[in-house]
Amino acid sequence: QVQVVESGGGLVQAGESLRLSCAASGSRYSIGVMGWYRQAPGKQRELVASITSLGRTTYTDSVKGRFTISRDNAKNTVYLQMNSLKPEDTAVYFCNVQGIGRLALPYDSWGQGTQVTVSS
Repeated sequence: QVQVVESGGGLVQAGESLRLSCAASGSRYSIGVMGWYRQAPGKQRELVASITSLGRTTYTDSVKGRFTISRDNAKNTVYLQMNSLKPEDTAVYFCNVQGIGRLALPYDSWGQGTQVTVSS
């Protein structure tokens, strides 16, 4: 299986920045899409940003122009640079990794989450 570990969360003031990182390990097979989701109290988990193995990105409308997703394929790591943070960005952020694993079967792995809190 693929293990996914997030880091970089914390408490910041509105307008400040954070960079989240997510490292995938335990797989000798290809990783396809890597993405970041978030879940705030009382709300459903939503996709924040995703990036393909070739670098094509998508963002939810509320973070466009503020967040940037990137990846380092050599390190099996995906990053989320979050600038101009707002209180409404407060949530637990989860990393998701999808790809093709053992026996050519697809996998879909999630990290444990990292808390991002933005104060006003």
